[in-house]
Amino acid sequence: MKTLLSCAILGASLCALAPAGAAEKGTAAEAVAMTQKAIAYIKDHGKDKAFAEFANPANTTFHDRDLYVYVYDMKGVAVAHGVNPKMVGRNLLELRDGEGKYIVKSFIETASGPAGKGWVEYKWPNPITKQVDLKAGYVERSGDLIVGSGIYK
Repeated sequence: MKTLLSCAILGASLCALAPAGAAEKGTAAEAVAMTQKAIAYIKDHGKDKAFAEFANPANTTFHDRDLYVYVYDMKGVAVAHGVNPKMVGRNLLELRDGEGKYIVKSFIETASGPAGKGWVEYKWPNPITKQVDLKAGYVERSGDLIVGSGIYK
């Protein structure tokens, strides 16, 4: 019994020493909020400054755990990406996930719908785990741009 109690105390101590939030993922509400903050930032500061901030990993408004901002134009060109600068400037209209789903086309369809916003599910590399996970991307149309953030499931 004493050994069991010692193990329980040791386990609790190790959990207390783990970094807070180390395993936490962003939530759907946080992805929506980040997207809306990004849209407001573009309107307030202009595209150039906003896109630079979206790419800046030190900016915790637009980088939080596995959450980050991405922006496409209505033709499918990536104009900003929070974790992969190699995508910026490329037309990714034909980009598919590992299951063949057109990702950017789905963003455009969703953002072009009557609501001008919504969720798209696809497989995408998780910047924290480095694994390809199911992702739900939230996108909103803002003028000629599609702004989004997403959660990993």
